[in-house]
Amino acid sequence: MKGANQAGMEVGEMPGVTSRAIHLRERLERSLGEMQEPGAAEICELLWETMRPSLDAEASIRLEMLKREVYRLRLGSGQSLVLKRLEPATAQTDRLVAERWLPALGFGDRCPQLLGAAAPRDGCWVWHVYEDLGHETLATNRQPERLAAAIDFIAELHTRAAGHPLLPEVRWRARDQGAHFFTANLRDAIAALEALVTPPRVAPPEFAGARERLLHHLYDLREDAPRRVRAMEEAGPETLLHGDLWPKNVFVCTANGAPRARLIDWDHVGAGPFSYDLSTFLYRSAAEERPWLLERYRAAAERAGRPLPGTAELNLLFHTAESARCAHCILFDAMAVLNDGAAWAIGEIMDYERWLEKLRPPLAE
Repeated sequence: MKGANQAGMEVGEMPGVTSRAIHLRERLERSLGEMQEPGAAEICELLWETMRPSLDAEASIRLEMLKREVYRLRLGSGQSLVLKRLEPATAQTDRLVAERWLPALGFGDRCPQLLGAAAPRDGCWVWHVYEDLGHETLATNRQPERLAAAIDFIAELHTRAAGHPLLPEVRWRARDQGAHFFTANLRDAIAALEALVTPPRVAPPEFAGARERLLHHLYDLREDAPRRVRAMEEAGPETLLHGDLWPKNVFVCTANGAPRARLIDWDHVGAGPFSYDLSTFLYRSAAEERPWLLERYRAAAERAGRPLPGTAELNLLFHTAESARCAHCILFDAMAVLNDGAAWAIGEIMDYERWLEKLRPPLAE
C-alpha cells in the first residue's frame, strides 16, 4: 500500500475493450481487498455500473490512498473520483448535507457532488463516490483572496442557516455542538480521568502528575461553565456547522474569474453557535491572519443583519469551543485506556495536558 503523496497503484492493461474493462474491475477489487477494505466487491460493482463508459475506453486506472478509508481513483482519461468508506450513520448525514440541508440553503453546489453509494451485505460500512475537487485547499494555498472567499462563504452559511427550520433535524440526525457538547464532554472527561486514579502498568512515571494537572484544568473549566454557557446563549441563534473547518477541508477554485469556496468532509456536521466553526478556522490560522479574518467575517455577518459580540466575548466563545473539543478528545483517550488498556492513548492524554495548559484565546484584546 502506498501513501497519499506517493505514486499510487497501477491497474493494468489487456487487449480488447470489453475484456480490458473487466480486467480493470477485477484488479481494482483486488487492490481494495489487499488493503483489507470491506465492501470492495460492492463499490466495484457501483463503479462498474455508473462509470462503465469511462472504464471501457481507458487502458488503465490508478488508485491512490489519500488518508485512512479515503481513496482517489484516476481514470486514464484524466477524470478522477473520490471513494470514501463511512460508518452508516455518518454516511446518512453526509448524504443529507449534499442532497437536503445545503440545497435548502441555496448552497447545493458548495460541497462535492455525491455520485453514488454502495454497502456490503453486513451493513457495517457504506462507500460513497464523490466528484474529485482536486488539490486547491487552504492547506496548500493561503493567498489572501482565497482566505477572503473562504471566510465570506463561512459567514454566509452561518447567517443564512441561523434559526433555520431544518436545524432541529440537523441536531437530531447529526450532532449538537452547542452548550451540551461543552458541558457533557467536560463532565465525562473528568469522570473518566478520575477513574484512572491507579495508573496503568504501561504508563510512564510522569503520567500520574500529568493526569492530576489535567484534572485541575478541567475542574477550572467546570467551575467557569455557567459563565461560558451564558455567553453561548447570548451570542445569537444557533446555526448549521461544518464541524471540522481545518484548512484541508476548504477548497477554493476560480469560477468566472473570482475565487469560490467549497467545503468537503462534512462528517462532523451539526448544529450550534457560529463560534464553534469560526474558532476552528481561526485557531488553525496564523496569528497575524486572525484579526482581518475576523473583521471580514464580522462585516459579512453584519450585512446579513447578524452583529457579532465584542472581542472579549468572542475570545471567551472561541476558547470554550476549543476547550470542548479538547475535552472530547481526552474523554476518547481515557476510555481507550480504561476499556482496552491502549498504551497509545496514555501518551495522548499527557500531550493534551501540555496543550490545554498553553491554550489561550485566539485574539489579542
